[in-house]
Order: sequence, then structure tokens, then C-alpha cells
Amino acid sequence: MALHKPYLDIPGTTIFDADMSRKGYWLNQFCMSLMKADNRARFKADERAYLDEWPMTEPQKAAVLSRDLNECIRLGGNIYFLAKIGSSDGKSFQQMAGSMTGMTEQEYRDMMIAGGRSPEGNRRLGEDGDAQPHRQPQGAGGRNKS
Repeated sequence: MALHKPYLDIPGTTIFDADMSRKGYWLNQFCMSLMKADNRARFKADERAYLDEWPMTEPQKAAVLSRDLNECIRLGGNIYFLAKIGSSDGKSFQQMAGSMTGMTEQEYRDMMIAGGRSPEGNRRLGEDGDAQPHRQPQGAGGRNKS
């Protein structure tokens, strides 16, 4: 039985849930392998050969090779695991996040210091400017039967 996922209607947002975890399992395992210096050295020496040791999909491998972190996320990557790729490249998390938003590191930093991204255009589809909380339908356990 498919689970109801009310969060799927947020434009430009990929939620890392159980399905995404399964989809990106080997991608994320590869990323975690980069915590060891010898694995980082092997990866940097021949990235494709190291990736071919992992049962990842070709699109996942291509996204890693091109450092397309947004695509890695769409393919099941978890940002906290993907940070290991950036770290292996000598990049800070701030540099990585900036690249994912199309901003320079300084533009990203300035945006975050100023309070982050505007919610305009980032709400649920059909939601007006009065960011109303999304309400789950009443289920058998959610009703007061008095």
C-alpha cells in the first residue's frame, strides 16, 4: 500500500524519505566510504574506477562525476552524505550549498545571514500567501468521538 505523501507538492523540494533512502542506498554508501583517507585517495586517483566498484546506477555515477549535487539528491543522495564528496574536493559545505543554488559562496552566505530564502514560490502548490499549515485528513485515530 502506497503511503500518502503530502509533501510531494512543494516546488523544487526533494524530501529524503524511506523511498529515497532505498533509491540512493549505494550512492550514500559510496559517499560514506570517503570518510577514510585511503578511499578518498583511490577516488581522487581514478574517480570512474572507484565509482565502478559500487552498484550505483549510471545516472548516479554521472551525477557524482559532474558534481551535480542537485541531481544526486534527485537520485536518492542525502545532503549530509553528499557533503563527503565536497569535502574530498576541498570544498566547504557553504561552497557546496552555494553551487546548488546557482549562487556564489558569498551570495549564499549573505542570503543565509539575511534570514534565508524567501518562502515566496516555495510553498505547497495551491497555497496562498498566508502560509497555512497543511492538515492531514482526519483518520480513525484522529477524531474525538464524544
